[in-house]
Amino acid sequence: MKTTINKILGVLTFIVLTLTSNLYSMAQSQNILGNQPENASKAIYYRNVNAGGHKIFYRESGPVGAPIVLLLHGYPTSSHMFRNLIPILNQQYHIIAPDLLGFGYSDSPDRGQFDYTFDNLTHVMQAFIDELGLKRFAVYVFDYGAPTGYRLMLANPEKVTGFISQNGNAYTEGLGAAWDAVKKYWDSDSKDDRDALRGFVKEQELKFQYYTGVTDPELIAPETLTLDQYFLDRPDSDEKQLDLLRDYKNNVSLYPAFQAYFRDYQPQALIVWGNKDPYFLPAGAEAYRKDIPNATVKFYDTGHFALETHVRDIGNDILNFMSTLPK
Repeated sequence: MKTTINKILGVLTFIVLTLTSNLYSMAQSQNILGNQPENASKAIYYRNVNAGGHKIFYRESGPVGAPIVLLLHGYPTSSHMFRNLIPILNQQYHIIAPDLLGFGYSDSPDRGQFDYTFDNLTHVMQAFIDELGLKRFAVYVFDYGAPTGYRLMLANPEKVTGFISQNGNAYTEGLGAAWDAVKKYWDSDSKDDRDALRGFVKEQELKFQYYTGVTDPELIAPETLTLDQYFLDRPDSDEKQLDLLRDYKNNVSLYPAFQAYFRDYQPQALIVWGNKDPYFLPAGAEAYRKDIPNATVKFYDTGHFALETHVRDIGNDILNFMSTLPK
């Protein structure tokens, strides 16, 4: 009798172990978007994925199966800039917020191994959305995220349900006087003009970006500047950023292609803009209406990093906008 019981227990143990192993394998094979508890929509997950041979860090939150919003940050920040926006959006939407290559917690390969251009940043982001299997999504672009995101939109028109541009420029009217020294470098490509821009990655310039146009500076969280400066101070980071500044002229050259996309596809668009941004002027926001007459354009009394001071207002405007998009 004892032997029989032991045999039965052995068989049951084998069955349990087999089922457990199979369930684990099934869980591992699921798309990464589903790799979270059903009741954890409010949680923010901090993840990494291999995209085109590079580690890309990203934040993910929101209900599995909900419409997806891809958040693309700008210079010199990272997905950290969305830390207050994600909890507003993740009740109804699935949020994906990567750090661009060379920014934040994503890989920052040597310049000898990676050519820092916006085309190449976009290639890595394309590998990122392919690796995650993103089939339909809205895009939020800001600053450097705009030329990256618009390239993705050109390459994936069938995937994009709409876009939000927060101080993400696509028109020459939007380029402010703060770009004059950069334009001089574009024209000359000289060492002297490149060296003249080295202050762009220093603390004084960072404060200029965060505080210019802000009515109440006490709304700016100091850790944002500290984290951005930490990454800017990494070895050779200044050279990588100067490479991207030099390549930004190719974004301006692509403005007509971006504008043609807007005219041809008429994507639903929400343009939200800090109206005292010294880099991207309000005229750049208004210009979207030339190509997308039905675009919603909203201004906020603040500067470049509008989410730092107006995240609740912008978040509510995004929620209203997202409710109008196709699934």
